[in-house]
Amino acid sequence: MTSTTLSIRLPVEVSDKLSRIAASTRRSRSFLAAEALAAWVDRELAIIEGIEQGLADAAAERLVPRAQVRAEARAIIEQVRRDIAGRS
Repeated sequence: MTSTTLSIRLPVEVSDKLSRIAASTRRSRSFLAAEALAAWVDRELAIIEGIEQGLADAAAERLVPRAQVRAEARAIIEQVRRDIAGRS
């Protein structure tokens, strides 16, 4: 995998915690920071893409009425309650 360099400023306490994790895991601070940033970027992109998809669905009027959503949620909750009660 190719990589690039990125310089960031961290609060001292975050840097210290990163150093502790690096020492405990025998990983470099750079490796740990890159892993954490990659996970954050993936999560944020998924959120943004979900919002964009929702906006596109709304614009195309691909919506589910609120009453239907509530009814389906209630049915699921009631089924779970019955399942739990059946285990007792």
